[in-house]
Order: sequence, then structure tokens, then C-alpha cells
Amino acid sequence: MQPEVRGEPSLFSMGRIRGVIFAFLCLSVLLNCYYLYNHCQTEETPILQQTRTHQVVSRRKSPCTCQGNIVYNLKDHLPKGQFDEIVKRRAAEYRKHQIRINSSLNRLILAPSNTPLQYPIQGFTVVPLQTTLIPGLALHAESRQNYKVSLSVSSGVLAIEGPVERDKEGRKEITIQSDSLSNLNDLLGQIAYTSTVYRMKTGDLALFRFEHHQAVFPIIIQQPSVPVLYDIGDDINSQVTIATKTFLRYPELQNLISSIRKYYQEIKIIIADDSLEPEKVKGSNIEQYFMPPAQGWFAGRNLAVSQVTTKYFLWVDDDFLFTDQTKIESLVGVMEATPELDVVGGYVESTSYPCFSLVYEDGDVEEGGCLSRHIGVKHQPVPGFPTCFFTNGVVNFFLGRTDTVLSVGFDPLLKRVAHTEFFMDGLGRLLVASCNDASIGHQPRRDNEKYSQFRQQLQKDEEEKLAHHYFKNNLKCVSY
Repeated sequence: MQPEVRGEPSLFSMGRIRGVIFAFLCLSVLLNCYYLYNHCQTEETPILQQTRTHQVVSRRKSPCTCQGNIVYNLKDHLPKGQFDEIVKRRAAEYRKHQIRINSSLNRLILAPSNTPLQYPIQGFTVVPLQTTLIPGLALHAESRQNYKVSLSVSSGVLAIEGPVERDKEGRKEITIQSDSLSNLNDLLGQIAYTSTVYRMKTGDLALFRFEHHQAVFPIIIQQPSVPVLYDIGDDINSQVTIATKTFLRYPELQNLISSIRKYYQEIKIIIADDSLEPEKVKGSNIEQYFMPPAQGWFAGRNLAVSQVTTKYFLWVDDDFLFTDQTKIESLVGVMEATPELDVVGGYVESTSYPCFSLVYEDGDVEEGGCLSRHIGVKHQPVPGFPTCFFTNGVVNFFLGRTDTVLSVGFDPLLKRVAHTEFFMDGLGRLLVASCNDASIGHQPRRDNEKYSQFRQQLQKDEEEKLAHHYFKNNLKCVSY
């Protein structure tokens, strides 16, 4: 008997005993869900939702609070008469953000404890709108007179490929029925999936059923990206560019350049300069970019890093000094040995801590989340480098992977108080480490009346700018 392939599911009769068993299983699941919902929920307890196809685990989000020596509450720094409307608009933007980053693949699915169904549980990726065979579909069941399975999807269509073209357009659901398990599995091996939505990265959930057994597996729909690769050459000059930002501190900048040239005679130096009265810096292999006056630290960082053409850049402040311990090669070695790393920081002699961790809670959708910074906290050692540790943020002396740092960027709204905020923006996107065996010196502070006056003027409106930045991060408060 030839296998029967149907484009739509058909009703099939079940024995009375099988029907009773199936009804009993459904009733047990419903009773368990009812008990969990009414007796076991807390703010941190997962909520089980039983749907027609599978079990989904979700978490109820609750308002969060910030605790620390210094707490920055967004509510205190936004116009009081406009706060409610501003927060409402932000909540709407946050929901749009969730649509951009989430897909069906973000849902937590509980697998059945025992099933005769074989299917891909991970790694099945398709290109948008292109047809791809689904690997590994099979049924492993005891002998029966008849076998019947069905497969359904929601963001694409299914078709059976082979020498005989069965269905050009494809269907959301396919049912296969046969008295031969071997023939049925042959047909399962010819099922192809075609996504019907064009997105850069999204997903679909396929439902695979046999009798009372069912399984759900993910399909990743993703447009392949073109890699960005660098020829790192055979020396430090082709691997790293030194970048800095200066403002009204030309003597310090010249001292920095002299110290760099003592150890690295040919490495390129990029300077972003927003001084009120610009001066040309002399020296070989130096690129100085003049900006409109007083654009600020992060605007200068954006400009300087945007001009880097090497795989890595070393960020330094304009009043630092290279020493015998400023070993760029050691930081490059860590990055090259750990390709997942995006930023590796060293130690600045005048600072009391080399790194910090960031802890973020989603919080309530309307109010926003909470973020706290913890000085000196390290997560775990970097494999193969006992003096390096994973963390979330480092000091102003760090080696960055050019393309990934540029993908996060620096908020140009922040002019003076701006460093932690870069790592806040990169949380979950940048892998950061701190190493104790690479350090840099700091020049003694000198009297610079014009520089000091300008910093004091900027202080007045910096709180408002921070409020706008934290608003963009969907934060309710920040604690230090």
C-alpha cells in the first residue's frame, strides 16, 4: 500500500480506551496548571501555560529598586509635569524594541519526557524565503497496522521534495499516513521548509505529532551576514591604533605622545580635538581631527574610533603616560587567544580599581529597569590567563575590538560624565575582561584655569543629559 500524504489534517477515529487515556492526561495537566497558578506563584516563580501544542514557561515581571551609596532616580531629573507622559512614551518604545529583538525562539519550551518522534532540537537554520530540507525527521514506533504523523508551522510553508513534484506552493500543515514505517520515514526525509517572512533574524516553531505524542522544535530564520576581517600583519603597528581625545590640554597630550614614541616608534596615533583654540600637534604617523569646540568626550571617542582601520584600538586619556608596564602586546595576546572578547582593560596607576560589574533588572514595563554598579567585582578568570578576569566594565585604558565597539558606539549627548555609560550600553553585547599585568601611568595634575572653568560649567547641565541617556536605556534608577 502506498503512503498517503495529505495537505490538511483529517479526523481519525481512536479506540475508546485510547480516548479515555488521552482525556485523563489532559485533565491531569489542567489540574497541575491550576494548582501551580493558585498555590505556587511568587514574584520569582515560573508560570506554566498549557497550550494546544506545548508548554511554555514565562516569568512575571515586578517593579525593581536600586540600593547603594549613590542612587540616581530618573524621576528626580525629568520635568515633573511631563514625567507620566514621558514614561508612557518610553514604554511604547520599549514594546517596539521587544518586537525587534524577540521572536518565537525566545520562548522557553518544555520537552516531553518520552516520545517516538525524532527531530532537530537545535541548529536548523534557513535563509529567509529559501527552501531547505528539514534534517533528521523520523518516527521510531512499535509495529502497527497504520502510521500517521503530522507536521505544522506558522511562519512558513512545508512541501515534500523529490522526483515527483507534489505541491508547488506548500502548506502550513502536512499529514503523512502509511502502513509502512520505512516508507513514512522516507517521506519525512523529503519534507522541506520555506519561510514566508523576510526578517534579518527571526524564527518559527514546528509542531510534530504522532497519536498522543507531540514535539516542538525551533527553526531559525536568519539572513547570512558578511564577515568583517582584518589582516593583522606580523607586528603591533598593523594590529593596533592608539586613540585619544583632547581638550585644552596640549602639554599633557605632548607628554603622552613622547611616552608612546619611547616604546612604539611607528604605531599610528589618532587624536580627536575639540579645544576652543586648536593647535596643530606635530609628529610622525599622527592623525589629528579637529571638531567644533567643546563637543565632549563621547563625541570625540566616536570620531577617533571611526577613523581606526586596524583590528584593535588602544584607548588612552590625553594625560596618561606609557611606562615599562604598558605592554600592548600582552593585551593583544589575550584578545587573539579569546576571539569572543571585545574589550580588555589594563590598570591605571592613579585609580583604586581596575574594573566593575553591572547588574541589570528588567523591572516593570511602565517604570523601567534598575541597574547597579559594583566596583572591583570580577566574574571568573579568562581561560589560559590567570591574571585576567571577565567583568562588565574597565577603566579608560583598554584595548577594543574596532568593529564591535563601533556597533555599540558612544552617546554624543554625554560630554563630561561618560565612561560607565558606554559599558551600560554594551551590557549583553560586549564581552569584557580586565588584566592586572598591563598598566599605564597618569601625569600629575597641573593648574589649568580655563580647563577647570569649562568643566564646572558643564557640570550644571550634565545631570539632565544623564537623565536622557538613562531614559534611552529604559532605566528607572541607577545605583553606584
